[in-house]
Amino acid sequence: MSSILTNTSSMVALQTLQSVNMDLNKTQDEISTGKSVASAKDNAAIWAISKVMEADVQGFKGISDSLSLGQSTVAVASQAASSVTDLLTQIKGKIVSAQQDNVDRSKIQTDISTLVSQIKTVVGSAQFNGLNLVDGSHTSADVLASLDRQSNGTVTTSSITINAQDLSTGAYAAKNVFGTSTGVSANGDTAGFQLDNGTGTGTIDIDDSGANFAAGDKVNVTLGGKTASYTVSAADVASTTPSDLVAVGLKNAIDKLGISGLTVDYDSGTPGTLAFTNAGTNDLTVSAQFKNAGSGGLSALSSIDVSTASGAQAALGNIETLIQTSIDAGAEFGSAQSRINTQNTFVGKLSDALTSGIGSLVDANMEEASARLQALQVQQQLGIQSLSIANKAPQNILSLFRG
Repeated sequence: MSSILTNTSSMVALQTLQSVNMDLNKTQDEISTGKSVASAKDNAAIWAISKVMEADVQGFKGISDSLSLGQSTVAVASQAASSVTDLLTQIKGKIVSAQQDNVDRSKIQTDISTLVSQIKTVVGSAQFNGLNLVDGSHTSADVLASLDRQSNGTVTTSSITINAQDLSTGAYAAKNVFGTSTGVSANGDTAGFQLDNGTGTGTIDIDDSGANFAAGDKVNVTLGGKTASYTVSAADVASTTPSDLVAVGLKNAIDKLGISGLTVDYDSGTPGTLAFTNAGTNDLTVSAQFKNAGSGGLSALSSIDVSTASGAQAALGNIETLIQTSIDAGAEFGSAQSRINTQNTFVGKLSDALTSGIGSLVDANMEEASARLQALQVQQQLGIQSLSIANKAPQNILSLFRG
């Protein structure tokens, strides 16, 4: 039945053309934006996920910046530790030269003092963006390293902790700790002597008469390349005979080294005195060193004095401890650098993976969009033609009424 009031064919053709036009507009939007999900109306769930991931990517870019800052800070500290090690090695060379009797020890001491001043300069200037990891002003520093999103949406951060290394030379105060020890230096805080194999003897005398020990003070003794240490405790300070307690603690530490042929005797009748006897087959060099509580890691440099034969002998063993301190600092910073570099590389790859994941969710398939565009353009043309034909149908009814 034909009707001039209701053109069903025209209505169907119009609906079809509108649908084609909507699809064509959507395809054109994909091509112009490059995204199949450009806004929440395209796909609310996918859009929400992509926005969360985009926020995480921006967060990881900030973390990468933090890691780069940490890399630079640790690199400066590592270079400082390396420079200090080189300077300490030069000081060791001076100390070795001072072992001879036919040298001008006062001039050698002047050279050593100059090198110590250079170490102070290196340590003081080893800062990056205001953070110095070698001057004793910090115990550690945290570098933002990761952004962790839990399944419930909670976001937390994690950091890499860098242990600062104290290479400062300050806070040393002479206390004449080694009193009448064999080979004691002028300031009384270092001592050194040689224990010949088979018959060598010597003494270390812990003297607290003018020392005024403080909790945290440390006494180190180096024998044959091994070091024994004793740290003064609050109980030692509070006792009536702190020198006895320090001497006994030091003896126990030396005994634990297990040096063949070495005997260390303590006689309570001679308070604070340790008697060394070398019955072994190797000569032993003994160096004793005192370090104040809270003083810098290299504060013992202030006690090095090679102007006398005994001072030169004491300095020889003590410089090894100081060199090892700077080497340990360099190794610690090297380990931190490696960890930060690894994390920075991982964060970069993770950011790339997240960006790729976002793309797979929202990016348009341009090849598919191109093919769909051409098909829809053809459908649009056919829809227009179909609608035109449908709109002419009522005019054909006029022919029925012509005579």
